[in-house]
Amino acid sequence: MYETLSTEMTGNIYIITINRPEKLNALNKTVIRELGEAVAEVYDNPLIRAAIITGAGTRAFAAGADIRGFAGLTKEEGMALAKQGLDVFFKIENSPKPIVAAVNGFALGGGCELAMACHFRLCSDTAQFGQPEISLGLIPGYGGTQRLTKYIGKGPALEAMLTGNPISAQIGLQYGLVNYVTSQEELMEKTKSILSQIISKAPLAIAKCINAVNAATGNGDGYALETKLFGECFATGDMKEGTAAFLEKRLPVFKGE
Repeated sequence: MYETLSTEMTGNIYIITINRPEKLNALNKTVIRELGEAVAEVYDNPLIRAAIITGAGTRAFAAGADIRGFAGLTKEEGMALAKQGLDVFFKIENSPKPIVAAVNGFALGGGCELAMACHFRLCSDTAQFGQPEISLGLIPGYGGTQRLTKYIGKGPALEAMLTGNPISAQIGLQYGLVNYVTSQEELMEKTKSILSQIISKAPLAIAKCINAVNAATGNGDGYALETKLFGECFATGDMKEGTAAFLEKRLPVFKGE
């Protein structure tokens, strides 16, 4: 189905793998376009309750962009390239279903930006994150200046971007950039285990929670949005089921209604 990705369903979890291990899963226009198509499937397929994005092999999640594609680009073409990636990454960030990054190696440049667009991240103990674009005379173009600052703070983000130095898995854990560090062998099972717990909850509440949390770092009034979404929950069958199950001391059966 895809030229640069492989996909599979495990229960209700959709696994999207960037499948260019010989290129360290570097992002090019085809990868970005196909990621957009795979994420659209997450939105549209009712059987999919959550997704994992990862990279093929053990060396890289996605080691930046394909630099050969940069040669000879004009200013306008560079802006168009950035917009293509930003559009897809915004779609990941705003997905009503959880999309989690399982970072199995290098996540550099566009790969770091892809991981940061996901709702949260787990990584192997060999993973490294970084925005080394400065060494090419560039800056991050897929949202890296904004998301890295949001996750680790202005000082550490500027140091990482201005030096181009990588952030190790353990430092990423200390910063809160990643939620868990595991061995390479345990990474996917740990990620699937967390998502299995999440998708046992009410789908509509999950979507509203993602929406409200994203607003916490946006320009709007996150408190007002939270109040609105909290109220909307009371009109759902899932809320009625959840409260009834609690009172009846049984497990809830959520239907996303």
